[in-house]
Amino acid sequence: MERVARSAQAPERRRLGDILVAEGELDEADLARALEIQRGSGERIGMVLLKTGLVSRVALLRAVASQVGVTFVDLDAHAIDWAATSVIPAGLARRHQALPIGFDGELVVVAMANPSDVFALDDIRSVTGRKLSPVLAEPEQLRRSIDRLRTDATEVAAAIKLAVDDKVVDEAVPVVAVGAAAEDAPIVRFVELMIGKAVTDHASDIHVEPVADGLRIRFRIDGVLHDTMHAPASIQAGIVSRLKIMADINIAERRLPQDGRASLPVGGRSIDLRVVTIPTIHGESAVLRILDKGNVPLSLDESGFLPDTLARFRSAYLKPWGTVLVTGPTGSGKTSTLYATLRELNDPSRNIITVEDPVEYRLEGVKQVQVNAKAGLTFANALRSFLRADPDVLLVGEIRDAETASLAAEASLTGHLVLSTLHTNDAASTPLRLLEIGLEPFMVTSALQCVLGQRLARRLCDRCKEPFEPDEAILHAAGWSPGLVGPDVVPSFHRAVGCQACGRTGYRGRFAIHEVLLSSEELCRLVITGAHASEVAALAQAQGMRTMREDGLVKAALAMTTLEELARVVV
Repeated sequence: MERVARSAQAPERRRLGDILVAEGELDEADLARALEIQRGSGERIGMVLLKTGLVSRVALLRAVASQVGVTFVDLDAHAIDWAATSVIPAGLARRHQALPIGFDGELVVVAMANPSDVFALDDIRSVTGRKLSPVLAEPEQLRRSIDRLRTDATEVAAAIKLAVDDKVVDEAVPVVAVGAAAEDAPIVRFVELMIGKAVTDHASDIHVEPVADGLRIRFRIDGVLHDTMHAPASIQAGIVSRLKIMADINIAERRLPQDGRASLPVGGRSIDLRVVTIPTIHGESAVLRILDKGNVPLSLDESGFLPDTLARFRSAYLKPWGTVLVTGPTGSGKTSTLYATLRELNDPSRNIITVEDPVEYRLEGVKQVQVNAKAGLTFANALRSFLRADPDVLLVGEIRDAETASLAAEASLTGHLVLSTLHTNDAASTPLRLLEIGLEPFMVTSALQCVLGQRLARRLCDRCKEPFEPDEAILHAAGWSPGLVGPDVVPSFHRAVGCQACGRTGYRGRFAIHEVLLSSEELCRLVITGAHASEVAALAQAQGMRTMREDGLVKAALAMTTLEELARVVV
């Protein structure tokens, strides 16, 4: 009986010092010294450790969270979901020192200084109408995050309007005045807010556009532009100049397009920006492409490939030689697919060298080279040098001219696997595009192993999508055929609805739709005779290629996207 009663008792809570030692934040000698100080002062061990500087506040809170059985979140390193922060009013967040930072299924994840505050949790639960998952956050980090994320952009713009002279937008104002305005604290704060919000919203581009009545800022999220902020016209020159200074662009030149690069930390991650300025009738506009080096590219299995399509693609890039091209328009995920392919090829037995513009992701074990046109390091020059460096796999960021195309083809013919991208509308038009660039037909047919054409489609939000039975006319117009899916698959079409989690768009995230053209003897004959792309496409389909439209229809039938989204991205 005694043994049963003892086993039913609650497990003894681990001591804070033991947790810190186990996590490597503290050694046994320092813990003994802190305990000795505690015996003399009577203070809690946590306060002693902080006062003596033996552990950081973040490390201590992480240990406390482990001790009481809650999750600790380091808000300086955690990516906060902007959609989640908007589910409660700013006043409520400040009053309870609580900030929703994301979603975990049906739960709203709420960072709190005191996750056991039942009154705060009840208030938030009554406002959101949702179940909550409280996590522990460092109070100062939490306060900064609330101040930063809950600050309304129009309030910041109003502060800037007071700080920047209205004449700054005038072309006659000296460059020195514009530069001084760009360094003004409200301008800097607004730009940081804008970039931070774009990263939080998972935007790929920021458009800063002067219009007749002010400044419009739009984010491209999942391939679609959304109006995000509006600001007074008086701050336009100051903001663009600030972006120019960050990207090392000449702020005195306002009549010609310019481009540059910038790098800055956002939310504990290093973010690269490609900045382009364009003179318009209302003043200079700027477009920022966001390159998040902290995001690891998905594997090919997670990129949206259907199993048979991936098997066709793998049959090409696992060969020891040949040219494999990924094609599509700008922003169709070509580089991400190439990186995912390199991840599968990357092992100690292969020497992999890349030349890119820019290097978007860091891959361990791969020699990555950044194009530098000013120094004379172009794709062609780099590729010519790489062939003498004993490579097994070469990745060329983009084939832009005849010289690069010729060198890539020659490299594949001399026993190397060459991966690259090309801008074409579909896989079937790629051989003709290579001929137009200036490559000889025999080079195209000898070197080309595979062409992967792709587009990015928006993925349906799992939280709000609803079943939808399209009528026969809609399916016929979309090109649907029951034979596109196997006999064991029941089509399940859905429509986009929109909810708080997806920003009322009905979509969250993107995936790729594909078509894989494999080289064959019959296809080579068509290319040599100068056949039209439609003839190449017909032959490829007869040999087993599923077109991008068919691939997208299958994925719509699997409830991954909608027929409307498919019509938007595929002709």
